[in-house]
Amino acid sequence: MSFRKALGRGNNVQKHPDKRMLLVEDSRMFSTALKQGLEVAHGISVTHCSSLQAVKALMEKGEIEFSLAVLDLNLPDAPNCEALDFVLSKGIAAIVFTGTFNDTTRDYILSKDVLDCVLKNQPDSIGQLIAAVDRALVNSKTNVLLADSDEASRSSLVSLLLRQQFCVTAVENGAQVLELLESPEVFDLVVTDIRLSDMSAYGLLHEIRLRYGEDALGVIALDGSEDRQHAARFLRSGGTEFIQKPFLAEEFTSRIFHVASIQKRVQALHNIAARDYLTDIYNRRYFFQVGPRLVEQCLRRGGSTSIAILDIDHFKRLNDTYGHEVGDLVLKAVAKRLRAQVGDEHLLARLGGEEFGILFNNLNVTDASGFCERLRLDLASAKVVADDEELSVTVSIGLATIESHESFDNYLNAADQFLYMAKYDGRNRIVSELTVLNSIAS
Repeated sequence: MSFRKALGRGNNVQKHPDKRMLLVEDSRMFSTALKQGLEVAHGISVTHCSSLQAVKALMEKGEIEFSLAVLDLNLPDAPNCEALDFVLSKGIAAIVFTGTFNDTTRDYILSKDVLDCVLKNQPDSIGQLIAAVDRALVNSKTNVLLADSDEASRSSLVSLLLRQQFCVTAVENGAQVLELLESPEVFDLVVTDIRLSDMSAYGLLHEIRLRYGEDALGVIALDGSEDRQHAARFLRSGGTEFIQKPFLAEEFTSRIFHVASIQKRVQALHNIAARDYLTDIYNRRYFFQVGPRLVEQCLRRGGSTSIAILDIDHFKRLNDTYGHEVGDLVLKAVAKRLRAQVGDEHLLARLGGEEFGILFNNLNVTDASGFCERLRLDLASAKVVADDEELSVTVSIGLATIESHESFDNYLNAADQFLYMAKYDGRNRIVSELTVLNSIAS
């Protein structure tokens, strides 16, 4: 499992700043209000065209890749939905914003797999459209893991989700769900039928909550039986949502979006709580919260891993000589270089003061020792500029192996003992079981 899984993207005012949207609207009033509303509300970059000719000219340049299009059905040079057909032919998802709507138009729009349709003459139509755009873009960032043992049902659900821009991975049983959750791929939601071929939704929910915590991802159950007790039982067991079959397609996708939107907010709050205020890497609290679960996953797969504690050498002397502002600069510089080297593959955190922790993902002590040596050399070669002076920084590292089930504190204490030995031996070095055994042998 990737160590970035427990955190997600924020859900604040500027939540879609990376998205480009095409607005095709000939009304100056509507186009101005929509452009301003979308850019202010969600940070979306909006490109406006007032005619089909302008859209075609823009597409010929090929300079912009659009995530979404909002367009009127009836334009002066495209009175019969020609603009919609052209945009869809370019593979761009579309939301219709129109004042002309009847049964014939409705059937035509639905046949085109349009994401949504908002009528201009409705109260708060601009607000509804802004919400529809947000919904589509949130969906496009939401990875759904769908489990259904019935092939026809699974295929139908996949089609519904894909139509609304969700990113979908479909599997047949609970074992495949648990296997994928251990992989580097990041999922936001699990949608499961109440009865899978190898386990119930209750059993799957229990395993997910046991392994990943109460709110790492949303879990939604679907049930086509007449037993109304399933909903209450599933929600009491820690499920996020329960949808009774048969359902309207709009109800299904709206409920999925609602859970996804809440999940993004929860992830954003976790992200704030998990970060060290100075260095912007994970903090001690997050390291102790997530570390034990990651160790459990490694051991469950039959592997071993390692944990390291890094300490900046002579940091107190540096603070006393240059002041705490320079000390903070050094901490941020070290954290930045560590983050660049460690990436998302392993768990990096500031444990406090000048100490950093690394929990390696399936690296035995030999491979982890080589990794730590590269870190040590990289940090020793760097220079931190403070008050027009270049400062050299070195680190001492204690590295311990994890091969059996113990308390997380025990693993850290072992690494801390090796760190103490590294400092006692002269600093700027790594001490682990390997170095101790080699020292004894020599």
